[in-house]
Amino acid sequence: MNLALAKTETGRALSDIFAIARARLPGAGKVADTRQQAFEAYDRAGLPHRRIEDWKYTDLRVLMREVLPLAAAPDQTALTRAAAALKPHAIDGVRKLVLVDGVFAPKLSDLADPEKGLAVRTLREVLEAGDATLHAQLFAPDNSNPMVALNSAMMTDGLLIQVADGAVLTQPLHVVHIASVGAPSAMFTRSLLAVGKAASATLVESYIAADGAKTYQVHDSLIVSIGDNARLDHVRLIEDSREAVNISSSVVTLGAHAHFNTFGMTSGSLVSRYQATIAFAGEGSKVETNGVNLLNGRQHADTTLFMDHAVPNCSSREIFRSVVDDRGHSVFQGRIIVQPKAQKTDAKMMTRALLLSDEAEADNKPELEIFADDVTCGHGATTGALDESLLFYLRARGLSEKEAQALLIQAFVGEAIESIVNDDLRELAIAAAQRWLAARG
Repeated sequence: MNLALAKTETGRALSDIFAIARARLPGAGKVADTRQQAFEAYDRAGLPHRRIEDWKYTDLRVLMREVLPLAAAPDQTALTRAAAALKPHAIDGVRKLVLVDGVFAPKLSDLADPEKGLAVRTLREVLEAGDATLHAQLFAPDNSNPMVALNSAMMTDGLLIQVADGAVLTQPLHVVHIASVGAPSAMFTRSLLAVGKAASATLVESYIAADGAKTYQVHDSLIVSIGDNARLDHVRLIEDSREAVNISSSVVTLGAHAHFNTFGMTSGSLVSRYQATIAFAGEGSKVETNGVNLLNGRQHADTTLFMDHAVPNCSSREIFRSVVDDRGHSVFQGRIIVQPKAQKTDAKMMTRALLLSDEAEADNKPELEIFADDVTCGHGATTGALDESLLFYLRARGLSEKEAQALLIQAFVGEAIESIVNDDLRELAIAAAQRWLAARG
C-alpha cells in the first residue's frame, strides 16, 4: 500500500511564502539551487519538536507554531523609527553596522574610514557577485538542522566582515538588528566573520525593536572563522519585543593557538533559542563562553552549545546563569565532545539557575562525550532561590524588598558579565540587566 503524507496548512503556507519571496532573495544559478535544496530539507523535517532530543525543551511546533511571511524591505518611515530605536543603544567608539527588518541600512551605519585591515560587504552583494568560494562558506552550515536549513533558504541580507592577517581592530564592530515591522512578519539574516591569522577583533550583536514592532520573528545565522594566533571577543544582547521570536545559530571554527571569548544575555523575546557549535581545528586554542538569561512573564529562552574538541591541548570554560521569575522557562544544554585524538583537553562547564517564583522553571542539561583518556573534564548544575538570610540582612539596612532582590541578582549574574573585557561593552550589558530589573513588577 502506498502512503502519502498530507501537507499541513502551515506547510502549505510556508511553501507559498518561499515561492513568493524567491524574487526578492539575492543570488541566481547555483545560489538559487542551493536555496531550493535547503528549503526542501527544512520542508521534510518541519519545525523542530520535543521528540527531537536537542529540542526536547523547546518545541517550536507549540511555542512558535508557524513561520511568518518575509518582512517587507524597510521604507523611509521604517528607517526613521529604527534610527530612534538605535539611540538608547548607541555606544561611543564603535563602528555601527545596522540591519533593519533584515536588510542592511547604510544610512544608519558607519562605513566611512574603515580601519586598516577591515573589509565589510553585504550578503546581498556577495551572493549576487557570483563568488563561488564565498558562497561555499556562507552555505557551510549543515541542513540537518531544520532552522539552519530554513535560514539558508530564506536569508535576505547580512554582512561579510573580513579582518586581514595581523590586523588589530581598535573599534568594536556593533551589528544591530532592528525590527520596525508593524504587521507580523519574519526577517532572515546571515553574516560571515573571518578573523585572519594573528588578528584581533571585537564583535557586538544587539537585537532590538523599534516603537510599534511587536509580533515578529528573527532568524539569524553567524559563521565565524578565527585564524591561527588570533583573538575574537564576542558579545550578544537579545532585547527584542516581548512578543517576538528569535532563533539564532552560530558556527565557530578556531585555528591553532586562537582565543574566543564570548558572552550572551537574553532579556527580551517571548521565545528565543541560541544554538552554537564551536569547533577546535588547531592545537593550543582556548574558548571562554559565558551567558545569562533574565526571564519573567511567560518568556522561554534556550541556549544550546556544542563544544567540539577535535585536536589536542585545547581548553574551554562555560559559565551560564539564569534568573527566572513568574512563569518563565530557561533552558541550557551544553555538550562537550572530546574526540579520540584530542588528548590533553581541559574542559569545564557550570550552570546555575535562580528561581524567583514557584512557577518558574529552569532545565539544565550538561553532557560530556569523552573518547580520549588523557583529559581533564567536568560539569556541574545547581538550582535554587534567593537566600532569605541575605534578603533579611539587606532589608534591615533600609533597602526595599525589590532593591534587595535586585542587588542579589546583580551579584549572581556578575561573574558572567565580568568576562566582558571591554569596559564600555560591560557597561552596555549591565545597563541591559538593569532595564530588566527595573521592569520587574
